[in-house]
Amino acid sequence: MKKKVFASLLTGALAACTLAGCGSSASTATSDASDTSSAAASSEYTVSIVQYVDDASLNQINESIQEELAAKGEELGVKFNIDYSNGQADSTVMNQIASDCVNDGVDAIIPIATPVAAIMQAATEGTDIPVVFSAVSDPVGSGLVASLDAPGANVTGTSDMLNTEAVMDLMFAANPDIKTVGLLYDKGQDSSTQPIKDAIAYLEEKGISYVEKTGTTNDEISLAADALVAADCDAVFTPTDNTVMTAELAIFEKFADAGIPQYCGADSFALNGAFCGYGVNYEDLGTQTADMVIDILVNGADPATTAVQVQDSGIATVNTETAEKIGLDYSMFKDMVTEVVETTTSQEFE
Repeated sequence: MKKKVFASLLTGALAACTLAGCGSSASTATSDASDTSSAAASSEYTVSIVQYVDDASLNQINESIQEELAAKGEELGVKFNIDYSNGQADSTVMNQIASDCVNDGVDAIIPIATPVAAIMQAATEGTDIPVVFSAVSDPVGSGLVASLDAPGANVTGTSDMLNTEAVMDLMFAANPDIKTVGLLYDKGQDSSTQPIKDAIAYLEEKGISYVEKTGTTNDEISLAADALVAADCDAVFTPTDNTVMTAELAIFEKFADAGIPQYCGADSFALNGAFCGYGVNYEDLGTQTADMVIDILVNGADPATTAVQVQDSGIATVNTETAEKIGLDYSMFKDMVTEVVETTTSQEFE
């Protein structure tokens, strides 16, 4: 049920740190916590990374977190024990992982994606274990934090909040004559709730028709994709939805064969065949998440007052194979985004 990967990084003299309240494994430093140049006893921490499900974006975040912890561990002389688990989108599995984390007295938990973050929040209530989430699209709306600037408890992290208006602008720049837009998502994914509301508001303001199709499993998402093709949609929008992401490799050809561009809320969708993915750099998001964990564990930062970090969106990733198949020009994107990245269809990022 639970896969553990322990990665011992490097040990040595830790520059000043006292782990506030997490301290099953940290030794007490003899100098100020912010003075990382001071000599202190060696120290180690157990950090539990809990990933919601396998998909290219979340896998990239996990890899980036572990790489950053390794690099900073060497720099600071800290030994991080990485305990990795994948919940495979199963709430029973994730709850068991959460129970294990609390019983083991880990020093910090890093849940990747909203559903697992909510489970870790509930499991650690009343404890002093910091939870530093990654890839949570709406931290306030999902009830994980009181506000982005002041989370208010033991939970903080990084957000991949989607700029839905920017995605829709790309859609209509490539094809101003769109009459009907398909909305493909899982109603149970908190990450989709607000972007879908935003997309509907955008389309209604422009007087554009839309068709909503949802699913909670790969088979249901596949049927929903078929329904959108049958509805003669001119384009399809999918937010940062993990359920659709896990099905993308199985559905992208349905849209491509029908000449329908699919616009999505992450670059991994484009990697897995969708026409365009727009959003944050997930490698950078993982690095940012790891740095927040280090600040809390090594420097004694308080999660309750550590602001949630939100990256500015602005990267459009286009699948060139799909673009060629549907015959859609995307040259205008370069003037609308920070960067246009081209990719071809693959399961994972290299």
